[in-house]
Amino acid sequence: MTPSRRVSIKDWSLHDRPREKLLQQGSKVLSEAELIAILIGSGTPDMSAVELSRKIVSDAQNSLDLLGKRSIKDLMSYKGIGEAKAISIAAAMELGRRRAMELPAELPKISSSDAAFKLLQPLLGELPHEEFWVLLLDNSHRVIEKHRISAGGFTGTMVDVRMVFQKAVIAGSIAMILAHNHPSGNLKPSTQDQQLTKKLCAAASLLDIRVLDHLIITQQDYYSFADNNVMP
Repeated sequence: MTPSRRVSIKDWSLHDRPREKLLQQGSKVLSEAELIAILIGSGTPDMSAVELSRKIVSDAQNSLDLLGKRSIKDLMSYKGIGEAKAISIAAAMELGRRRAMELPAELPKISSSDAAFKLLQPLLGELPHEEFWVLLLDNSHRVIEKHRISAGGFTGTMVDVRMVFQKAVIAGSIAMILAHNHPSGNLKPSTQDQQLTKKLCAAASLLDIRVLDHLIITQQDYYSFADNNVMP
């Protein structure tokens, strides 16, 4: 019996090949596996680039978030993924993360705590240590600037109040939203969180700057001081 020949991507219909599909229909129509297949370029003698990519995505529970946390060594455990291909995947994941962190050309308007969370989560949600950030807003609550004020350890970070308001005054900010993350996943504000919020709100009132909210960010959720009616 003649052994069956593996069908490579080159044997597929032009409409089904990832690169040609992207050129003809745009990147949005491609699956995550097809996009990764373009990155790695080739598979193995037993598996096409798309099939290999499907396995990689499937092993990450079809989650780009989980895939982005895979190390170079983890990716190289797949037959057909050498160091260069693993680096290409890791670089693409990091570019996606950085793109999510950037402010779009049109200043986003913060109309709710959820809108603030969606902007802040890519910055803070996956960090293994605490960081404190501020969103500086104009009179229409559009984001003028965003700043990391401090970074600390697993359980806390020191915040220089002077630095917060130096940034706000230079930017001409009318309002601000405070934010920090809890790497533990615990959304309950600590006593220190409450005291810091009171301290910043008191300082802001002297400068006629409104502190609209303080968010505690985790990977998948958030706590809003304003929504819970505990803003000073």
